[in-house]
Amino acid sequence: MKEKLYKFYKWSNSWTGTIVIVLFVIFFIAQAFRIPSGSMKDTLLIGDHLFAKKFAYGIPMPYIPFLEIPVIPWSKSLKLVDGDEPKRGDIVIFRPPMNTKTHFVKRCVGLPGDELFVHDKQLYIHFREGNDYIKQHYKGFETVDFAGKLWVKNPYMKRHPGIHHDQKIINNGRYPLPIFEFGPIEVPKGRYFMMGDNRDHSNDSRFWGAVPYDNLEGTPWFVYFSIDKNYEIRWDRMFKTPSTLETKEYIERARQERLEQDKNDHGLY
Repeated sequence: MKEKLYKFYKWSNSWTGTIVIVLFVIFFIAQAFRIPSGSMKDTLLIGDHLFAKKFAYGIPMPYIPFLEIPVIPWSKSLKLVDGDEPKRGDIVIFRPPMNTKTHFVKRCVGLPGDELFVHDKQLYIHFREGNDYIKQHYKGFETVDFAGKLWVKNPYMKRHPGIHHDQKIINNGRYPLPIFEFGPIEVPKGRYFMMGDNRDHSNDSRFWGAVPYDNLEGTPWFVYFSIDKNYEIRWDRMFKTPSTLETKEYIERARQERLEQDKNDHGLY
């Protein structure tokens, strides 16, 4: 046994062994990502560098780092092995359907079979489990009865305080209509509806549709480094998980930073 372990140790110290181990980790276990845009403020910030848990939703197709070339180029699938589906409210890293060579980070707000619409910027969802499920699990939430179905208004804001709207963005014809009015739609089978926490500045499923299961890459694991636009390190965010960064203390710090930086921000990202 010791001899086999020693041989593995020697192999792992070689260039070949090191490259194989690093690629195995990147392909199947964890991969580093940087948050480049503000669509997930105030939960994840521009300049957050995080490790993604790549096996959260099965095993995605490995891509050669930096080149974004699949290791099995003839395969039509972006998933090697299916696994769990996202839970409602999960932050998901995925390849958007219109460009599979890039990554987006958004929150999963709708599962297959859920129905949803946006009215006056507010999100309403009728969960696929039906009215009785909603009455049991969403006590204290505002609901509306429409066409015999109960729709929960903003079901994620209480549990995920980083979700917010921008009061500067009003429906005056200057901004895309889906920010204010969208749907109603039913999320198709095998697809997931994604929205950014920075609701009025997020290029998400309201504009290009729900995301196929095959496109799901993983979920943020923890932030290993964070730096703001002034190149100051955010020491308080390092080695924190998304659930920790959603606590009141961190959300309030992120909110103050956003209010200072986003006075003239009117874009989608």
